Amino acid sequence: MYSIIEQGGTQFKVAPGMKIRVPLISGEKGSGLTIEKVLLTADGDNITVGTPLVKGVTVSAKILDHISDKKVLVIKKKRRKDYKRKNGHRQKYTKLEIVAINS
Repeated sequence: MYSIIEQGGTQFKVAPGMKIRVPLISGEKGSGLTIEKVLLTADGDNITVGTPLVKGVTVSAKILDHISDKKVLVIKKKRRKDYKRKNGHRQKYTKLEIVAINS
């Protein structure tokens, strides 16, 4: 059994027991989360496609951790103008564990 969910503007294919990394969600470590934006759900040969969402299906998840990605350096330079700028950015993510797909 698997589902396709939308979280933070990105679609993820999830199944019970999977661990995924999604854009930052507010919540405490260890707390539960219910995702209602389910676009597709499949159980063997039974596939249900939502228009745009599947009604009555939710995905239960648990927040494992809040993490930061690797640092990305942004460098700007204009030659012969004595202009140089260096900036860094670390994107924040939330690590989720999919507990169950509730029909």
